[in-house]
Amino acid sequence: MISPAPHGPRPVPPVLAYDGDCGFCQASVDRIRDLAAPALEAVPWQFLPAESTAPYLERLDREVLLLHGGTVLAGGADALARWLGTSPSGGYRTLSAVLRLPGVRGCARVVYRWVSRNRHRLPGATPACAVPPRGE
Repeated sequence: MISPAPHGPRPVPPVLAYDGDCGFCQASVDRIRDLAAPALEAVPWQFLPAESTAPYLERLDREVLLLHGGTVLAGGADALARWLGTSPSGGYRTLSAVLRLPGVRGCARVVYRWVSRNRHRLPGATPACAVPPRGE
């Protein structure tokens, strides 16, 4: 006998939202997908429902966000570490755990902020990669 299907909406897993207009961001996400194959989906924030991204547009211009529904679970280096931690590879899960260690996490955040501010100068970048000054 086949069990009846559960009623109600299926739970929606978290997604890594990134700037799909930024060539550097797209290339980085593609590279991580190819190498680590994270289980969570990475989606350009421009393709997500406006109600889930509207409160975070300024942040989404500057950093990736791990979103679950309308809630930010993590941003920047912390979001990337959590995304990487969903890889089927033990090596990438270990790297994710190392990136979340207190001393390493602080360094990863500094490096992430530098990359974010300078992504328009990095390989694969386009003019759309430039981060607008705060308040614009």
